[in-house]
Amino acid sequence: MTHATSPFVSPAWLADRLGEPGLSVVDGSWYLPGDARDPDADYAAGHIPGAVRFDLDRIADTTSGLPHMLPSPEAFAAAVGALGISERQTIVVYDGAGLFSAPRVRWTFRVMGAIDVRILEGGLPAWVAAGLPLETHGPKPEAAVFQAKLDRDAVRAIDEMQSIIGSAAVEIVDARPAARFRGEAPEPRPGLRSGHMPGSRNVPASELIANGKLKSPDAVAVIFAEAGVDPAKSIVTTCGSGVTAAILALGLETIGAKNVALYDGSWAEWGGRADVPVATGPAE
Repeated sequence: MTHATSPFVSPAWLADRLGEPGLSVVDGSWYLPGDARDPDADYAAGHIPGAVRFDLDRIADTTSGLPHMLPSPEAFAAAVGALGISERQTIVVYDGAGLFSAPRVRWTFRVMGAIDVRILEGGLPAWVAAGLPLETHGPKPEAAVFQAKLDRDAVRAIDEMQSIIGSAAVEIVDARPAARFRGEAPEPRPGLRSGHMPGSRNVPASELIANGKLKSPDAVAVIFAEAGVDPAKSIVTTCGSGVTAAILALGLETIGAKNVALYDGSWAEWGGRADVPVATGPAE
């Protein structure tokens, strides 16, 4: 099987290039509330030298009422430009869990027009395990101009999702744990209904990860196939709030899927609406 070029770089690759012109390193750590971790405090305690901090909850549309929704291109450009990042640079994103929020940060940069965005394989744990240095002081980057242009084909809104329900041409793949997908476990966000979008399939994002890294493309392909997902079709990924949906999109990218979008509002939006259908039980 032929797979797409890897979106990952190794700790050694990054260590050899730290400080080079045209390279930006981004700490994109974010955690679920139940994880009891503070990504800002973790960053201050030690991060990859030169890395800037990207907060999914701050570089977002904070007026929507939904968690970490995409900001406008103008707001995104201002925020990352202040971090010294342009769309022409090589951008390497990592997180403190190994592989959790970095795919969402990478997806955000790419959907806003960045050309070359990679993920540090294994994240900060792999960097530390390799004996590579950390720093505690934040960098003072020179402001840059980021020319943002939203790739609207890569993002789905709720009205589009309503039109997709029941379509044989588009598959919806949900990254939430199986018990939440089936409606057997409550949602962590209060006030949300339990279950899934009718016709969607379930590939829990955790199944794609081993030891903080994405599994091999062959293993990823088997997982999607066993869930009944055809990577040759148009696919929309979804999850609880749009973070782990990006892990599914990343996995699909590594097995050559070409037409993948992400439902930004995800279950935080769908499950909070009384006027959209909800199914329970296993995937149909």
